[in-house]
Amino acid sequence: MNTLLFENVRLIDPASGLDQPGRLLVRDGVIAGTDKAGAEGTPEEATVIDGKNAVLCPGLVDMRVEIGEPGYEYRETVSSAARAASAGGITTLAVLPTCKPAIDNPALVRMLRTRGEETGAITILPYGALTKGCEGKELAEIGLLHEAGAVAFTDGARALDPARLMRLALSYASGFGAMIVQHPEEPSLAGSGCATAGALATRLGLPGIPSAAEAIMIARDIRLAELTGGRLHFAHVSTGEGVALIRQAKECGLNVTCDTAPPYFDLNENTIGDFRTYAKFSPPLRSEDDRLAICAALADGTIDAIGSDHLPRDADDKRLPFAQAATGGTGLVTLLGVTLARVHDGTLTLPQALSLLTHRPAQLLGAECGTLAVGAAADLCLFDPEQSWLVEAGKLPGRAQNTPFDGRPLEGRVLGTWKAGRRVYEAGQA
Repeated sequence: MNTLLFENVRLIDPASGLDQPGRLLVRDGVIAGTDKAGAEGTPEEATVIDGKNAVLCPGLVDMRVEIGEPGYEYRETVSSAARAASAGGITTLAVLPTCKPAIDNPALVRMLRTRGEETGAITILPYGALTKGCEGKELAEIGLLHEAGAVAFTDGARALDPARLMRLALSYASGFGAMIVQHPEEPSLAGSGCATAGALATRLGLPGIPSAAEAIMIARDIRLAELTGGRLHFAHVSTGEGVALIRQAKECGLNVTCDTAPPYFDLNENTIGDFRTYAKFSPPLRSEDDRLAICAALADGTIDAIGSDHLPRDADDKRLPFAQAATGGTGLVTLLGVTLARVHDGTLTLPQALSLLTHRPAQLLGAECGTLAVGAAADLCLFDPEQSWLVEAGKLPGRAQNTPFDGRPLEGRVLGTWKAGRRVYEAGQA
């Protein structure tokens, strides 16, 4: 492979605290060294890449992605997801097990890892199904799935309801040091709801889900984590009450972590005001007070990571009355840009934001990525945090186009993405 030298870049590596103008050298797909701006000497064989003062950071690590393959290829394939991820600066995807069949078999875990490698653009880290078929009735073979390479265990957007089963899952997984990922929503309270209960849902005539459904499930499972000593992670937290409980659990020393997704710190429930199904999510969009609480939890470190919560849907899944439409939105291409909106408004510093997208999710998943350390794979993202672009559904890379940010101008454009030293995306090229 070629030797690459990145010059005139702002190097940001949250894993080491590096943040300086400098250069980065790549040999044979591996990071060979960094030095400060103005350093002399260029290896004769090196291809020089002038970053023009853009930011060079580790390739993003997206810890919550659904891919249609296998079973729902009409929504998304590994190949189309890889194109979208590369355009978003993402080089590692943690993929949910909620496909068809569900990833409750070790062979399927290995298959997904291989499919990621075949793209040459992404690493796929599969989640294993927490229960057989992700049906919430009987625990999956957690030990065998873990041995096959599953990075954690979840039933995706289905909460594991029976408290006894969650207790067993936490106890059993702790023997492997494995993490259980819960969708924090009490099912009997959520029912057939499709919007946050309140004045807006009432005015629109939509069945509501009380925001307390999230806090009740979080409170229950924190108690079970305390009882078992298990490792528990809450996905896409969306309410102030929920993050307050998690903050308290962390202060008590419990092994509890969480992530959130861009819709919950950038949008609020008013986004669905015209029955806009592209803004229908699970959990649903919340109040402005909740959005601000999520922003505060990002800033104070209560929230450990940001995942895209990429959930591809076909147009026919969304072109239905709001209550009947499928939940979810595509998020790979917009993950960085929407997160940077919280940098531009002063909520986060740029190193804080990139830590939530690289080093910290890699730590949670036990993955060897998300760093610019010497010897690490040269998974890299080059982006201009000030360059603006317009989100346009129908023109996004990849197959899925169901973005809630359609028509939104964003500041922060990916200029290039490298996987193991090989360029897999360049701005302006298909």
